[in-house]
Amino acid sequence: MSSVVETVTEVVMPIIEKQNFELYDLEFVKEGQSWFLRVYIDKPGGITIEECAQVSDYLSEKLDEMDPDPIPQAYFLEVSSPGAERQLKKPKDYESAMNEYINVSLYQAINGSKIYEGTLIGLTEDELTLDYLDKTRHKEITIDRSKIAKARLAIKF
Repeated sequence: MSSVVETVTEVVMPIIEKQNFELYDLEFVKEGQSWFLRVYIDKPGGITIEECAQVSDYLSEKLDEMDPDPIPQAYFLEVSSPGAERQLKKPKDYESAMNEYINVSLYQAINGSKIYEGTLIGLTEDELTLDYLDKTRHKEITIDRSKIAKARLAIKF
């Protein structure tokens, strides 16, 4: 599967770079009986449905032309935006999320909680610091990044 991701990344990069888009993520996963090739693209200000369709058409055409076929099994191609509550995976994602409201899920509870939501106010290679509300009081927590199971942007209500 990693060879599929590597091959598709090589094929899709010139397509999205030509449009000044960014490859946010790419995955090839099996869900139930079906395989999905998911390509997440973005650009400053967000990506449109039409832009996703355009990249999907170009990518599909390029993959169909390849011999041997890099993906021999049947699959569904999905090209989309990573969404408003996009996951933070790469160091660049965390840097872009500075001063943004995020949700952090932990492997083990800290102070009795495994989930924190707040504004990302500090970031180093090893830790991040959140300003969060505990009832009505603002508090800060510094979390070792190795303890983070998942982090994503969050919408504040």
